[in-house]
Amino acid sequence: MKIKAAVLNGAHQKLQVTDVELDAPKENEVLVKIIASGICHSDTGPINNDRPGLYPTILGHEGAGIIEKVGPNVNDFSIGDHVVVSFASCGKCKFCRAGLPGACLRWGQLNSGPMYDGTYRLHTEDGQNIAATFGQSSLATYSVTNVRNLVKVDPKLDLRYLGPLGCGFMTGAGTVLHSLKPEIDDTIAVFGVGGVGLTALMAARLLHCRHIIAVDIHQSRLKIAQELGATEVIDSSTDDVAARIKEITNGMGLNYAIDTSGVAKIITIAMRSLAIKGTLVTLAAAQENIAVNPALDLMAFSHTLQGVIEGDSVPQIFIPQMIQLFVQNDFPIDKLCKFYTLDQVNEAFADSASGKTIKPIIVMDPAYQA
Repeated sequence: MKIKAAVLNGAHQKLQVTDVELDAPKENEVLVKIIASGICHSDTGPINNDRPGLYPTILGHEGAGIIEKVGPNVNDFSIGDHVVVSFASCGKCKFCRAGLPGACLRWGQLNSGPMYDGTYRLHTEDGQNIAATFGQSSLATYSVTNVRNLVKVDPKLDLRYLGPLGCGFMTGAGTVLHSLKPEIDDTIAVFGVGGVGLTALMAARLLHCRHIIAVDIHQSRLKIAQELGATEVIDSSTDDVAARIKEITNGMGLNYAIDTSGVAKIITIAMRSLAIKGTLVTLAAAQENIAVNPALDLMAFSHTLQGVIEGDSVPQIFIPQMIQLFVQNDFPIDKLCKFYTLDQVNEAFADSASGKTIKPIIVMDPAYQA
């Protein structure tokens, strides 16, 4: 079938909204009419970095929509189901079976390029294969995806807000709730309060941490961080971040730090602001080398430097939990979102990069009403 999609033909290029061909779903796959898709920082990787063999590609991995067709061997989903589309995982490796699908041994293969069976569903009009993103490519009017990517949701909910629960929001909140698990008297700082950082901050608020510190260069983001539960904010463009953290913590430092900036200087500051036995989690792909002194930064103070993928979450468990918190007004993700049309996709990426918009969401069907 012919669909509209935002196609990336190469690094450092604009996305082109154009017609592409989408194959019918195969075994264990469904066809989803995409209502809306969030834009995540991970989508910028193929735009900013030359990745030979990946192009053309259709970005988008925070889709939400309605199932219109099911392929063979699909038993748990039906036409008309409302779904959030998350990342791909094999379901068979030791990490998937241990409840850590974000660490799937086939992660790289399944989330960048072909589908589970090694073939492609998306093609240019002249027949060239188009690489999928996270097994969904949701910056399009329709998507074919494996049932392992899907989470069924209440049809009364507004799908426009739910797509980012499949990656960015899940990563932020899950890192706090599943990976770090801070206690009430702990101190945590979030370096970079975009969509991932702010959902991490909201999760820390749910756990009633003693100090929840937001660090960013954008005053608008620091303001909303305060509204969402930050006990202190630090403008890293003007303040001495490390000194301010020492002041807030009475010289003790941070029990936990989360970096979403990917900026080497900020990551170093975060590491050196930790308390004894403190942990720093990095959630962004750094664009430059990070200098870590094993003796000073790790061994001397028993620090831990940790990477986390998708918040150590099982989407089918955690997305419904986040939705319940959202419905109860305990996880106000709607305050982070701004809607764009598919034709505005490049504007949405620019607004995200500049800090103007925290979570851009591309609405494919302007007529949609929850």
